[in-house]
Amino acid sequence: MSAPARRRGGLWRQRDFALFWAGESISQAGNSVTIVVLPLVAIETLHTSTFTVTVLNAAIWLPWLIIGVPAGAWVDRLPPRPVMLTCDAISMAAYASVPVASWLGVLTVAQLIAVTLIAGAASVFFRSAYQVLLPGIVGGTDLAEGNAKLMGSREVAQIAGPGLGGALAQLAGPVVGLLADAVSFAVSFACLTAIRRPRDRRPAAARTSSLIQEARQGLRFLRHDPYLRVMASFSALANLALTGVDALIVVFLVRTIGLSAGAAGLVVAAFGIGGVAGALVARPLGRRFGTARALVIADAGGLPFALLLPLTHAGAGLAFAVIANMLVACGVVASNVIGASFRQAYIPPQLLGRVSSVTMTVAFAAMPAGAVLAGLLATTLGIRAALWILTALISASGLLYLPTRIRRLRDLPPPQSVAGESDDAVGNYAASHAL
Repeated sequence: MSAPARRRGGLWRQRDFALFWAGESISQAGNSVTIVVLPLVAIETLHTSTFTVTVLNAAIWLPWLIIGVPAGAWVDRLPPRPVMLTCDAISMAAYASVPVASWLGVLTVAQLIAVTLIAGAASVFFRSAYQVLLPGIVGGTDLAEGNAKLMGSREVAQIAGPGLGGALAQLAGPVVGLLADAVSFAVSFACLTAIRRPRDRRPAAARTSSLIQEARQGLRFLRHDPYLRVMASFSALANLALTGVDALIVVFLVRTIGLSAGAAGLVVAAFGIGGVAGALVARPLGRRFGTARALVIADAGGLPFALLLPLTHAGAGLAFAVIANMLVACGVVASNVIGASFRQAYIPPQLLGRVSSVTMTVAFAAMPAGAVLAGLLATTLGIRAALWILTALISASGLLYLPTRIRRLRDLPPPQSVAGESDDAVGNYAASHAL
């Protein structure tokens, strides 16, 4: 599978990767539109409070707390592409229901929360299956390139998406933006359908354990593995604070700074510019300094720039928000490229779905709490004060790597394998690689 990547053009010459990339890129553009228009639907169409906006943001991530762990075990039992197709269809229907309800005059906050919960649950299964499908499309040696291209296009989508979302909100109303997201899921569905049957790296084996036992194996692997455990702990703290900022930034720019919906979308789009830079520098950074050192540089070096965000004011002071978004995004995306490529190659194929899902569950579990925390802080202390607290947490999260051996390594460890899937086998494997 990796041979075509050696030709001029690399992975762009692989038909299946090109289709996968196209579907993901358009879907990410739709998601980026939703980042701006969903809170605008709540603010401008339903006239809700700031706290309600943060609850909507929390609802997107709440399903990870409820079904994140068993979802990975399910994915390990099923072909990943049908799972992803089903998730695309569900998300498309959920988001399309909002403009329909609005045009009929029956849209409520309860429906918005229900839609975000349903789409969030679909995302749990989609992202778990994504981790299994990608290595079957590009092969292990091309994972870093594949992840860099996919994350780079995602960040390009974050440049165009918020601006498009703001423009749609001004020209046709924010609910039209959610219709655009529904269309993007339809495009993703079509591209996934056109992919030839991807290679499945997982060994065929009879299922002798229950779904609960298999989910426990994923938890056990993460708990005992020193590298994944530290990376998941960092992600949990960083995501808690980043989600809090995400929940407040549109409200901050519109209500506190006084920007229009279109201008707010352009400021948020700066995050995508930094993300593209992060995707571009991740591989060179890893080659120059080593993957472990590059991971620490990206997280501990890039995230403290978040402290510039609360300094934002109207006029020239908007530069603080733009610079903060760009530099934080650069660090986050470079770290994500390195971390995702490491996990997809390092975790044994037969455990990839459940361990990836458990890892993402830990990383995302704090996100609903971060959104709610942001709402409480903004309600009691004010939006700007809340941003000071949240950006301080973002800045501190990269320090979690400093007392670990990852800081002293040049490169993250190579791919490993584990014979069998019993709790003892998983536990013994992980314990043997303890720091």
